[in-house]
Amino acid sequence: MEAKPSRREQILEAAAELFARYGFHGVGIDDIGAAVGISGPALYRHFRSKDGMLAEMLTGISDRLLHGGQGRVAAAADAHTALDALVRWHVEFALTNPALITVHMRDLDSLAEADRRKVRELQRGYVEVWVEVLRRVRTDLDEPTARAAAHAVLGLINSTPYSAHLGTGSMSDLLHRMALNALSAPAAVPGG
Repeated sequence: MEAKPSRREQILEAAAELFARYGFHGVGIDDIGAAVGISGPALYRHFRSKDGMLAEMLTGISDRLLHGGQGRVAAAADAHTALDALVRWHVEFALTNPALITVHMRDLDSLAEADRRKVRELQRGYVEVWVEVLRRVRTDLDEPTARAAAHAVLGLINSTPYSAHLGTGSMSDLLHRMALNALSAPAAVPGG
C-alpha cells in the first residue's frame, strides 16, 4: 500500500501541475493554495516562497533521477542490464511526471543562480551515470560521443509531455525500443 503524500508533497504536486499549465510566472501563491484547499499565505508554513517551491521541485526531481539511476546501475548484473534499467527508469519517470518535465524544461531559468547551479550539478551527475554505463556497453565510444548520445536519448524521452499520443504502456514500449536502438547504433564518423 502506497503511503499518502505529505502536505508538502501535495503542494509541490499541485504547483507542478499549475506551473506546467501556466508557467511559473503565470501562477500566484493564491492559485497554488486554492489547488490544495488552503489560503495562499498558509503555504508559507511549508515553503519560504514560490521561488522556494520551484527550487525544491527541480532539485528534488534531479536528485531523485540521480539516485534512482545510481541504484539501478548498482543492482544490475552487467552493463547491458544497467543500460536497460536506466532507459526503463527514465521512461517511467517521464511518463509518470510530465508536469515536472515541462516545468524543468521551461522554468529552470527562473531559479536563483545558486539553486540553478545545484540542479545542473545533479543533472551532470545523472548524465555521467549514463555515460559510464554506455561506455561499458559501447567500448567504441569516446567520452564526448557517449555524453552526446546520452543527452540525445534523454531529450527524446523528455519530449514525452509533448508527444505522448499512445497509451502509457505502448508509449513506454516505444520509447524503450527507440532509446536502446539509438544507443546501439554505430557512432557517426565526425565530419562524414
